[in-house]
Amino acid sequence: MKAWFLPLLLAFAWLPASPQQAPFDLKKVCRVDEGKLIFTLDRRWNDSQRRDVSQWFALDSTLIAAAYRLKPQWTDSLGSWSTRRIDNNRVELIREPVKEKPATSPRDRVILLDDKWIRHGAAEVAETGPYGVNRLTRSNILQLGNDRVRFFLPGNKGARRVYLSGSFNGWSTMQTPMAFTDSGWAVTIKLRPGKYTYKYIVDGRWVNDPFNKLKESDTYRGFNNVFYCYNYTFRLAGYSDAKKVAVAGSFNNWKPDELRLIRFHGVWQLPLYLRDGTHAYKFIVDNRWTLDPACKVTRSDGRGNENSFLGIGDTLFFSLKGHTDATKVVLSGNFNGWNHEELTMTKTRAGWVLPYVLAPGNYEYKFIVDGKWIADPENPYTAGSGNGANSLLIVDPTYWFRLDQYTDADKVFVAGSFNNWNRSIYRMELRQGTWWFPLYLKPGKYTYKFVVDGKWILDPANHLWEENDYGTGNSVLWIEP
Repeated sequence: MKAWFLPLLLAFAWLPASPQQAPFDLKKVCRVDEGKLIFTLDRRWNDSQRRDVSQWFALDSTLIAAAYRLKPQWTDSLGSWSTRRIDNNRVELIREPVKEKPATSPRDRVILLDDKWIRHGAAEVAETGPYGVNRLTRSNILQLGNDRVRFFLPGNKGARRVYLSGSFNGWSTMQTPMAFTDSGWAVTIKLRPGKYTYKYIVDGRWVNDPFNKLKESDTYRGFNNVFYCYNYTFRLAGYSDAKKVAVAGSFNNWKPDELRLIRFHGVWQLPLYLRDGTHAYKFIVDNRWTLDPACKVTRSDGRGNENSFLGIGDTLFFSLKGHTDATKVVLSGNFNGWNHEELTMTKTRAGWVLPYVLAPGNYEYKFIVDGKWIADPENPYTAGSGNGANSLLIVDPTYWFRLDQYTDADKVFVAGSFNNWNRSIYRMELRQGTWWFPLYLKPGKYTYKFVVDGKWILDPANHLWEENDYGTGNSVLWIEP
């Protein structure tokens, strides 16, 4: 037995001799992974449940409190500790391995526990940039259609068990077993378009994909491989005599030599992942910038250039009622760099309209009517105040801030870590006795307060809060993936 593992066995000596009598499922609370002793704690436990866990595992109440506060790292008489949030209610309290290590680091060893009690919904898509292209040296990962992706790990014929673990299954060590074939191990899973990180587990050892050059740090002095599930293919027919064809656009800051197309069956092609939204682009054929002849949507950028446009995702319709006497109306916002020439709207009998595709998020915009900037009169949500206020569009909001009572208040704002605590940007709307404000917030922790006629207050409907530097507290919000 390796000497580095003995302290972990001693750690489990904390457990009583008859674990069958525990008032909870031991596997849901304590496990060993990569040499770490990990406790999963739930904020929803009542005092009795917390006391049971504390006594059963000899966990001091200060350790549990530190985990709930998501204290990053600290050391005490028992060793080094850290915390990690799982979701809105659960956190992990992690005891790091002892410092004494053999010549071969134990970080590549795991203890496989039955973690099938973990329930994973749709695969979690990691936050990603506007595009992504894989760098595989062989086709060991294939998209088969209908959201099915086949992972293949060649070799390892003497292995007994191989698992696939990654962001798509919560880094489970047992929920995605691979099947042995005549030349390696394979498994097919369902993935939505997006970015994913992963590793293989071969007989308890974490193994990177030897055929994938895309990687990022795993925060444990190693790295995870990165895979993009594609959703779009750039195609350019003809140009059989061209030596080099590339594509550039708003998604890659118009870098002309980064994304090269490959000629296949007489057509230049490049499959890739593109984030939802509207993207301007052009092809570069032997250093000559060229519009996409197959694209019906082209727009001027206001600087004498024409670009092709494509949209990924659902189409929105910006509309401005009235102003039928205007000669020209333009839509401008932070989604197109506040370009005041690019998005010319179409005139209708009732006003002006423009279809546009935007990814989920918060966007500021205005209309330019014959050179005059105006906010959207039909949109009650704004960012800022006074004449400088912009209309605020929230696409697929992940949270609705709500404040009951205070119906006599003149102005109510919501401010927090999501807007640098600006007390006069996000003004709430009063509807049927309740103040409302929607926002798109990425998964994570946020702190916030309401500002009622200039007075800061905690959210009376939210029992989660934490102390701040002023001793007045902040409400706490968790957004789950």
